[in-house]
Amino acid sequence: MNAVITGVAGYVPEKILTNKDLEKIVDTNDEWIKSRTGIEQRHILGDGLGTSYMGAKAVEELLKKTNTKPEDVDLIICGTVTPDHVFPSTANIIGDMVGAKNAWSFDVNAACSGFLYALTTGSQFIETGKYKKVIVIGGDKMSSIIDYTDRTTCIIFGDGAGAVMLEPTEEEYGIQDSILYSDGAGKKHLYQKSGGSVSPATVETVANREHAVYQEGQPVFKAAVTGMADVSEEIMKKNNLEADDIAWLVPHQANLRIIDATARRMGLSTEKVMINIQKYGNTTAGTIPLCLADWESKLKKGDNVVIATFGGGFTWGAMYLKWGYNS
Repeated sequence: MNAVITGVAGYVPEKILTNKDLEKIVDTNDEWIKSRTGIEQRHILGDGLGTSYMGAKAVEELLKKTNTKPEDVDLIICGTVTPDHVFPSTANIIGDMVGAKNAWSFDVNAACSGFLYALTTGSQFIETGKYKKVIVIGGDKMSSIIDYTDRTTCIIFGDGAGAVMLEPTEEEYGIQDSILYSDGAGKKHLYQKSGGSVSPATVETVANREHAVYQEGQPVFKAAVTGMADVSEEIMKKNNLEADDIAWLVPHQANLRIIDATARRMGLSTEKVMINIQKYGNTTAGTIPLCLADWESKLKKGDNVVIATFGGGFTWGAMYLKWGYNS
């Protein structure tokens, strides 16, 4: 029994923050941002709305596209680092918002690898025969944890979410393999200092902007290039795949140079790489499903697809799947 993706949907907020807009906020410029990241704009969710809002919008579209009744959903998993609350889980809130009354739910926190971790986890429940319909969501409201006076981070991140439906199949399609890694030693290079149990919120932590993303660019860039490229090559070798066998690479959208390095290691031309970083920036757990949603019309049944990601923590991994339908 394989777990196969039978539908995908994405959502981004209407408000757009362009590089030109950021020029008015911090000491940066459009050319500098584009040349170093590939980003031209990002979408920003308004105040009073959280990750659950974007996730629910994506799931509502997904249910419509797959002709699925909310009450038929068995499980909802949401990859996110910007939950609405510490508890309950954002997946729980999304389930209520879309009317999935018979589904149980939980969140996965693996930073930018959150969707891939959640997708791998969700596939296990399908493969064992336990459930028939599992929804996996990746989404983040990164604007809620970004310091817009820090030009090293505010240029990178945006808000967005996407969702996929997993269902069982006895055919050769669906998820074939995944390789996941993590290394907590990377925490010092990319993390949110305060807001957890070690350093709860105080007047001082807020004043010191300790609830925003802290990132050391060079160590993170180096680790991401190595991690994504290595694991992508590893999953190809493990499954006897050559560059010609792969129809699409779906890379985490963190930096265009990281994406290019991964594609080169795999021997892939840019025509085989899904890229939308210019439109959305880094939506963290949202990047992979948003790519799949943007490229859904070009995906063909039986296409060999490799997903690759790298996130804070550090977390990284790759998945090999055979696309299961023609849109």
